[in-house]
Amino acid sequence: MNNHEIDYKIHGDDMQFVEVELDPGETVIAEAGGLMMMEDGIKMETVFGDGSNASGGFMGKLISAGKRVVTGESLFMTTFTNEDHSSKKHVSFASPYPGKIIPMDLSELDGKIICQKDAFLAAAKGVSVGIEFQRKVGVGFFGGEGFIMQKLEGDGLSFVHAGGTIIKKDLSPGEVLRVDTGCLVAMTSDVNYNIEMVKGIKTALFGGEGLFFATLRGPGSVWVQSLPFSRLASRVFAAAPQGGGSSKGEGGIGGFFNMFSND
Repeated sequence: MNNHEIDYKIHGDDMQFVEVELDPGETVIAEAGGLMMMEDGIKMETVFGDGSNASGGFMGKLISAGKRVVTGESLFMTTFTNEDHSSKKHVSFASPYPGKIIPMDLSELDGKIICQKDAFLAAAKGVSVGIEFQRKVGVGFFGGEGFIMQKLEGDGLSFVHAGGTIIKKDLSPGEVLRVDTGCLVAMTSDVNYNIEMVKGIKTALFGGEGLFFATLRGPGSVWVQSLPFSRLASRVFAAAPQGGGSSKGEGGIGGFFNMFSND
């Protein structure tokens, strides 16, 4: 076992946070901005890379960090270590938008999970957080949100967050599931992943579902979210008054924005 063995409890329903219990000397890693609260005795530290031993020295960490920059992620991760040698301490991490937090034990998932690049929340120290570049050119040019995925490797606990309701689909060998690219949260490494264009010009132009979807072929497990944050944000933006004009219907979302825009 290379990873720290952490205990946890998930609180809430639609606005969840995860409370991690650290024994003396145990460490959890997280992306910047995920912290909700922590008890006295926990040391918070910013580290280059992900703090794991899987990067292969300084050059490995540099290359890994460079990939993270390409995808808009930070060069650094934050570690939280219980330095109180006499008692357990707790640190909590919250999702950045409404949805669910999914605990994933990598030791039960063949040591690797591939997920959307903004889905990672926190993990036990020793889990390697990297970038999974898709091999197919079609995925790169047409995949939209599905182009660059994150990979979590190790044998410890990781926490992934997603929007709306989450469902896990277990695919048998050869079974195919087609998913909106934004709704794909995570999948095990044995799932074959590709991007397909929607058949039929009428469907593409007027169907409202976009031009492409992810095709996932089993065997393996797939996690799907009902409300991607990008979809939520686009609806909020579309409903907001444009060009400084006022919106009728103060009870609607336009009224909500006007409430803050008026002096």
